[in-house]
Amino acid sequence: MKKTVRISFEGKTYDVEVEVLDSAVAAAPAAPVAAPAPAPAAAPAPAVAGGTEVKSPLAGSVFKLKVNVGDTVAANQEVAVIEALKMENPVVAPCAGKVTSISVKETDTVTDGQVLMTIA
Repeated sequence: MKKTVRISFEGKTYDVEVEVLDSAVAAAPAAPVAAPAPAPAAAPAPAVAGGTEVKSPLAGSVFKLKVNVGDTVAANQEVAVIEALKMENPVVAPCAGKVTSISVKETDTVTDGQVLMTIA
């Protein structure tokens, strides 16, 4: 017997078709599972004393830093690459300016929201 199940994950909803193999399992009531709260929309990086923080958009490892301290960057320029789940995820500058500090090095493990660098 096939059933369609709706799943919400990270603010997106998916309809998934599943096949129930054991009728005893299908007859047992399933405990409700609380869906995770959707993540808030990404806000522009806050300007802090000394510049604007560039934060990691997800947990992973720093695969490549594409700028150095002192480099001038444009808004939306790719400044780093974070590797997560064998995928390369670009990190872009939230504003134009000069890179004043870099808080990580290539191969460092980072968390979601961790400051990678500052642009002033």
